[in-house]
Amino acid sequence: MAEVVKVIQMVEKLNLEVVTGSEQALNRLIKTADISRPGLELTGYFNYYSYDRLQLFGSKEITFAERMMPEERLMVMRRMCNDETPAFIVSRGLPIPKEMIDACEEFNIAILRSPISTSRLLGEMSAYLSSLLAPRTSVHGVLVDVYGLGVLIQGDSGIGKSETALELIKRGHRLIADDRVDVYQQDELTLVGEPPRILQHLIEIRGIGIIDVMNLFGASAVRGSMQVQLAVYLEGWSKEKTYDRLGSAATTIQIAEVDVPQIKIPVKTGRNVAIIVEVAAMNFRAKAMGYDATKTFEQRLSQLIEENSDS
Repeated sequence: MAEVVKVIQMVEKLNLEVVTGSEQALNRLIKTADISRPGLELTGYFNYYSYDRLQLFGSKEITFAERMMPEERLMVMRRMCNDETPAFIVSRGLPIPKEMIDACEEFNIAILRSPISTSRLLGEMSAYLSSLLAPRTSVHGVLVDVYGLGVLIQGDSGIGKSETALELIKRGHRLIADDRVDVYQQDELTLVGEPPRILQHLIEIRGIGIIDVMNLFGASAVRGSMQVQLAVYLEGWSKEKTYDRLGSAATTIQIAEVDVPQIKIPVKTGRNVAIIVEVAAMNFRAKAMGYDATKTFEQRLSQLIEENSDS
């Protein structure tokens, strides 16, 4: 489910100036992360006008509006107002036309202002709204920040996911979410995970119960959200199964329409899974930087075979 964002929340988060707007106007709901720059609408073209979007005015829009006759400007501003319009926003600290204030007060819509540039303000609002309004998908697992890499630990119930995460926390890494991870697609290639509010900073260890990681290990042991970059699947060791020993059998899983690289780790008595996950994250980062131990081994093997065949 997507979150609901009120205008006042965005005002506080982005430090916007409230030029005009009652309490009711500031409690209007923002239902979409899309933001409109109403250039065509100022000319009177309303065929595809999106009433439910935030209306952002930059230098071009304000300059054009100032050249209009006051009666025409008021008429256009009134047409831009609707019961679903969240707010009007003006960038660069520009002066606001009186007719815009009159129309917004008539329809009880807030007018906000920011001193920053239009493009920067547009980017900040889009990023903020996209993170809150994007549809969420819940996945079972534990999300941990390991050396700045978002690692999603999954596996069968009772395999030791939370215990592995606890050991990683003791080793200086950070917990994002335990048991259930809410994920959303930030863009086509980026997946972000965060904890449900009820489980924030909490982890469940069988035999002990629920513990508060922030209370026990401090604020540096937790994090609010993290990009999911690697999935680690813990599975019970089986003698009948053949496991990848070279690291060449790369697989991916799809979460919320994003492909995430996956590593499968067999679990049995005597294996320190936390250290293995830690090294897996380090190795994944090394591969991303162009250092692949598997390729190095294959090159050395090929060279050795070639040398032996020549002799």
